[in-house]
Amino acid sequence: MREEENKRSSQGSSVKRFFKKRWVFPAIYIASAAIILTAVLWFQGSDNATDKFDYESSDLTGKKNDTPALEVNSALENLKMPVKNPMDTTVKMEFYDFNASEEKQEAALVFYNNTYVPHTGIDFTSKDGETFEVVSALSGTVSRVEEDATLGNVIEIQHDKDIVTQYQSVKDVKVKVGDKVKQGQVLAMAGQSLFDEESGTHVHFEIRKDGVAVNPTSYFNKPVSELQEEAQADQNAEETKSPKQQMIEDPETDEEKAPAKEEGTPSDEKTPSEDESSESTNKTNS
Repeated sequence: MREEENKRSSQGSSVKRFFKKRWVFPAIYIASAAIILTAVLWFQGSDNATDKFDYESSDLTGKKNDTPALEVNSALENLKMPVKNPMDTTVKMEFYDFNASEEKQEAALVFYNNTYVPHTGIDFTSKDGETFEVVSALSGTVSRVEEDATLGNVIEIQHDKDIVTQYQSVKDVKVKVGDKVKQGQVLAMAGQSLFDEESGTHVHFEIRKDGVAVNPTSYFNKPVSELQEEAQADQNAEETKSPKQQMIEDPETDEEKAPAKEEGTPSDEKTPSEDESSESTNKTNS
């Protein structure tokens, strides 16, 4: 019995001495890590792992989705004035509104090439007459940058729902077609144009919905969604006009609708004088 107990105690003491060595635990850790890493690599390389985690179909890396994401918040932006410091600028010429008074309509006419033309935007000038920074009124994508001596260079920015903002009479353009701009980003500097020389150094700002200019004053500091909704309402109203309304707005006279009668065409009905002359002729022959 004593021999067996001595053997057990000697074995236990040897195990303890083995684990007291410095290299034992680091070796155990390294071996465990190697086993775990080998198991992970084997698992990832197996068919089951590929079927279970379809990284390509889930497109975690975003390689398939190359289309740039649209600015979700752009529809919630309020339309801002296209100038860096609104307090230092003033409105030189307003938008020609058909519902305005005759005095305002007359003030919104541009005299160019011996002709009076309705003003389709708003002209901003600085109070000191110097140039100033022109900024984007809304976030969007630059769709047009064109040098134009008459209009004084043009920048167009495309927004959602076929809304376009246009900036004329600018110089030192800082953007190009395809650039995505944020609201308030500097686009150019105010310049001059031959079309509106009387405004001096200015920026001509327009808002167009489906190619039709609208009054920017009605939408400043308001969500762009109001412009979208109003434009949609106008389109629906145009589509639901009754035939009577269409006739009033585009009248056609009865003369235009009736077929024109050709001159010199003999009538099918004979007049009494023709009948009498034919009867007298028959009597004479008899």
